[in-house]
Amino acid sequence: MFEQARERPWKLLCVCMLVSLPMLASRPVPAHADGITSYGTPGLIDLPSATVTDDGFLNLTTSHLDGHTRNSLHFQITPRLSGVFRYSILRSYLGNNDDLKDRSFDFHYLLREETAAFPALAFGLRDFGGTGIFASEYVVATKHFLQSRLTVSAGLGWGRLATRGGFKNPLSVIDDGFTTRPSGFDGIEDTGRVAVDTFFRGDAAFFGGIEYQVNGRLRLIAEYSSDAYVDEVARMQFENNTPFNFGVNYRVTKSLTANAFVIGGAQVGIGFNYVINPKEPRFAGGIERNTPALQPQADIASLGWRIDDIDGSRARLNAALTDQGLRLESYAQAGTTARIVLANQTYFATPEALGRAARVMSNTLPAGIDSFEITLVADGVPTSATTLRRSDLRELEHAWDGAWQSFVRADIVDAPTRLPPDPGIYPSAEWSVLPYLANALFDPDAPIRYDYGVEWKFQYTLAPGLSFSGAVRQKLGGNLDESFRLSNSQLPFVRSDRALYDKIEGPQVGRLTADYMFRPATNLYGRLSAGYFETQHAGASAEVLWYPQGNRLALGAEVNYTAKRAPDNRLGLTDYRVATGYVSAYYDFGNGFLGQIDAGRYLAGDWGATFSLDREFNNGFRLGAFFTLTDVPFDEFGEGSFDKGIRFSVPVTWLTGDLGQSAYGQTIRPILRDGGARVEIANRLYGQVRDSNATELEQEWGKFWR
Repeated sequence: MFEQARERPWKLLCVCMLVSLPMLASRPVPAHADGITSYGTPGLIDLPSATVTDDGFLNLTTSHLDGHTRNSLHFQITPRLSGVFRYSILRSYLGNNDDLKDRSFDFHYLLREETAAFPALAFGLRDFGGTGIFASEYVVATKHFLQSRLTVSAGLGWGRLATRGGFKNPLSVIDDGFTTRPSGFDGIEDTGRVAVDTFFRGDAAFFGGIEYQVNGRLRLIAEYSSDAYVDEVARMQFENNTPFNFGVNYRVTKSLTANAFVIGGAQVGIGFNYVINPKEPRFAGGIERNTPALQPQADIASLGWRIDDIDGSRARLNAALTDQGLRLESYAQAGTTARIVLANQTYFATPEALGRAARVMSNTLPAGIDSFEITLVADGVPTSATTLRRSDLRELEHAWDGAWQSFVRADIVDAPTRLPPDPGIYPSAEWSVLPYLANALFDPDAPIRYDYGVEWKFQYTLAPGLSFSGAVRQKLGGNLDESFRLSNSQLPFVRSDRALYDKIEGPQVGRLTADYMFRPATNLYGRLSAGYFETQHAGASAEVLWYPQGNRLALGAEVNYTAKRAPDNRLGLTDYRVATGYVSAYYDFGNGFLGQIDAGRYLAGDWGATFSLDREFNNGFRLGAFFTLTDVPFDEFGEGSFDKGIRFSVPVTWLTGDLGQSAYGQTIRPILRDGGARVEIANRLYGQVRDSNATELEQEWGKFWR
């Protein structure tokens, strides 16, 4: 197909445009939106523009030229800032029919928004943390005309975006150091380094383009490119005969756009872009349990429930809470206040659990009870206590600002202690058998490997905070065991030999631990754990967390002593032992942004710090990035230079609409090495208690009346 397309690129492009025209009359037309380039960034075909996508949106892009494939994930981190992770395959780029499989990161920032008189202005860095084969920087301006149907962009590029029509860098008037651009990618050992000394250096060149929005579905694009595809021409017999590129975009659905384009007058490309809005679940509204409406006070009083019949109140309350998917662990009365200990096992938003519990209490407890104290627990350990007045619930149930007023009137405090569990609550057992999917990404021999099978998870809780839990997998199929790539790490093999652990046949114990979570004092949480933490490491761990109610800042400390598990023995250990430990700071910046810094000693014995930033939406969809710098030199670390990656977590309720707290998570690393590696522990304290802290409750309190 591509060979024919190379011979008749203009004919193929015209055919694509003609085929799309009859489809326009039969489909509704969505609103105008700016485009995404073949690199996955906001822009035209190859070239960037000073545009952004909607805040929080994800764009999955794949583009294909003859011998050249780009797959990109673009995330609009803030209304002005976006980032891209890209995985590209350049066939025969390394010679002898060896393909280059390249991972790279981009950064795009909107300096100023467009106004009636002035264009929007943006700058960006392309491939600043990979091999550097796409490395370039740019400043670009964009203006919309004709009610946004016509878009004009013009910019100045450096690096790869100055390989055609280049001239002396105008920044050299500031400093002669901008005149020459240092050499970039010199070998696999250089990958992953951020080459700050190359930014905006060397020759510069102009680029630009226009887009015309025929209607809500069809966009025509033409651009003048300053990228001559120098390396592809030299290494891949890639033809690039003209600076002019032409393309057409067609919006198939609200989320899916198909692209066709001609690069350099000789190369025909096709691509697709799929948009995901994390703010909108796949099933709007979800599948909820019936919401208990508050019964009038007179009706409650007429039932004749006695305030001293505590057993009767407990029985009615327990049955109603169970019907709402909530677990009553303790019930007591103090004067006219009813006190309960509540475990939320159903609702992703904790305020929804609180709101339903409060309405259930109002409908099942005697009329003489005038306030409710609800203590939330994590694995039976108290976290926060919320006191609500019965009269406030009745007054605010139908108020237009009832959610906000109910939060203002609620009293949320720390709960270092709890009521004793009611008889029969402990010990308790939970288990599940569900399918699993495991994967390994970016192996040069096979970019995607995977296993699938069934996983048995269980937790046996002896008393509040004291439990035994585990996870056992049985593989049913896949190809993770087909990797025979050996580690060449200069550090202890704490992660880089992961492929050996995928070769175990039969049931595999991924986790088997004993855990004790407790409250040492007010605002403090503690955890002790021992056992098989994960597939590769076992040992003992202790952690303490300081996290006051309503505080955006939390501080923690953790110490571990671990042994490496034997890859050829399901429960055996090797001779490798290491003590690790970290001090951690967590900060909630608001608007869903969460920052974290962990500093200390890692599994390979290296010392350093991990910096993380995540964005979490109100429905639980979460996406973030991290990097770790330690005292391991870049050359000794190996390919990638330092540990970094992106991660996301998608609640099952976002995907299916069903109630539940489970989520599918994935961490994507360009490459897995030994430097900066940390033992995986399933129940670190901040993640256990954050949802019930007053800071998080306030942000999600809008679901109190749901």
